[in-house]
Amino acid sequence: MPSSWLFALAGGSMIGAAGALLLLTHGRIAGISGVLGSLLPPTAVRDRGWRVAFLGGLLAAGVVAAAFAPAAVGASVRSLPLVIVAGAIVGFGTRLGSGCTSGHGVCGLSRFSLRSMVAVVTFMTTGAITAWLAGGWS
Repeated sequence: MPSSWLFALAGGSMIGAAGALLLLTHGRIAGISGVLGSLLPPTAVRDRGWRVAFLGGLLAAGVVAAAFAPAAVGASVRSLPLVIVAGAIVGFGTRLGSGCTSGHGVCGLSRFSLRSMVAVVTFMTTGAITAWLAGGWS
């Protein structure tokens, strides 16, 4: 069985390749909040096809992973209503921050975006402080 760092390297490489491929072929950034947000009302977009395909690919990857490696996916440790509320709060935050971690961290930093650099430093610092306050570090 390969080491976990090999899985991390493979996964990170695939994410980077997907982001680069979308940018090269469509001139678009692979930020999930922007991809999904542009499909929801009241936003009207002409390029729905690639957005639907992109999100479908994300869902299909989850389904395939659950079918072939269910232990790797696992079950939520929180109730479905709490997960839905948390997702809505995250969605609000990504709109407020003009992007999500994938958009800023993966795609924005690779384009040397100053706005993305500020966003990444902000959410990484906030996450570290939150983990420390919650007792995540001994």
